[in-house]
Amino acid sequence: MFRFATFIAFAALTAVVVCSAVDAADIQGVVKEINTQSTMVTLEDGTELRIDSQDLLAKIREGDRVMVSFEEKDGQKVVSSVEVTGR
Repeated sequence: MFRFATFIAFAALTAVVVCSAVDAADIQGVVKEINTQSTMVTLEDGTELRIDSQDLLAKIREGDRVMVSFEEKDGQKVVSSVEVTGR
């Protein structure tokens, strides 16, 4: 019985980790446009990202090369972290 309960707990934990990883993604690109009113950022390839955090939005400028982590929410790519990799 203990082995079965351990297996179920391990399977549930694995499912949570796998499902969480599927929702998140990373993308690299160059910032083409920043709309501070709508908190939307457009990359040169046309990718549109929503940055709800003013701290993250303040880190970037048009022309910056960035590495962005985001999650899909309500059909939009919502940024969770930004790293400027070049200017």
